[in-house]
Amino acid sequence: MNVDRREFLSLAAAVAASLAGRGSLAAGAPVAKLYQGAVVIDGLGGPGGMDTESGVPLTSAEVEDVRTSGVTAFNLTVGAVGTMPSLEAFEKIVRDIARWEGEIDRHPGALARVHSVEDIRDAKRAGRAGLVYGLQDGVSFEDDLDRLSALRQLGVRVIQPTYNRRNLLGDGCMERADAGLSAAGLEAIERLNQLGILVDLSHCGRRTATDAIAASRRPVAFTHTGCAALAEHPRHRTDAELRSVAEKGGVVGIYVMPYLARGRQPRAADVIAHLEHALEICGEDHVSIGTDGTLSSVELTPEFVAQFRENVRRRKELGIAAPDETEEGYLFASDLNAPRRLETLAQLLIDRGHGEARVEKLLGANLLRVFGEAWQPA
Repeated sequence: MNVDRREFLSLAAAVAASLAGRGSLAAGAPVAKLYQGAVVIDGLGGPGGMDTESGVPLTSAEVEDVRTSGVTAFNLTVGAVGTMPSLEAFEKIVRDIARWEGEIDRHPGALARVHSVEDIRDAKRAGRAGLVYGLQDGVSFEDDLDRLSALRQLGVRVIQPTYNRRNLLGDGCMERADAGLSAAGLEAIERLNQLGILVDLSHCGRRTATDAIAASRRPVAFTHTGCAALAEHPRHRTDAELRSVAEKGGVVGIYVMPYLARGRQPRAADVIAHLEHALEICGEDHVSIGTDGTLSSVELTPEFVAQFRENVRRRKELGIAAPDETEEGYLFASDLNAPRRLETLAQLLIDRGHGEARVEKLLGANLLRVFGEAWQPA
């Protein structure tokens, strides 16, 4: 479904009217009941705030946000991205996992560790948020695939072979050559299938993603992306790519990033437009949500604005930034800036005529199914 400017403005107006009419997004009783009963999975996100320093313990307010968010599980990124020595990247993953294991132990009423689909179901029953450890780059094992077994033992269940740039496994989405998977990359896909780790292709180059979809014997995912048909961008996926992942039995997660809106801060209408296009191309069994953000609300303080600008400049210096990564394109939607943002999206989808069964699939049921199919060791 291609959305032109007039159609988008109409959608934005409908969303704004829906928000204004309710006052509080959680006020719709039918959606509140649906959300309360659903397994809700953020395909890429995590506790805390965007201004939370790396490694700093969660604050009491951030823990309370987890408790009240209604999120059942997060695919939580651990480790770093970009070019660095392989062993250094591996050590960073271990330190990050140790940090989050400590948070789980400190807040057992709010957080839970996830190594299986049943752990996610247990988290739902207990009213906790499960943490699924994931990697957004394969540099930590690019020269030693045996490390994948250790990563799985540590709880890693989702792995991207590449980030934006090239590594020894393949090309990321920002590489001009777009050379696809290497021999080591193909072997890595086979190992991931054998170990029961979901192959995530969100930042991979087009040929790398195509190679991985073809090579994988299990469903794969774009856990956090957008639709190129609506906004052309290296991070977004063509209709052919979206369709291929669906045909493989996988899932496509729509994120909340400025690229949806060509560099400006996104809004709920942008997210809805991309969700609806993905639904048209993939079908309702193969679409999800991966916000690519932190849970707690963002306050645009002078300190946050300065820190955000510095982070964008630093990413550009390191060569890992993407087009339309601007100092004003904040990484959250202005009208989804609350811990229960996924409930907000559920309400907006219901308001646009999507059935409750479909919305429940988008909230987490589709990801839960793919996790179950991908996580069983061969």
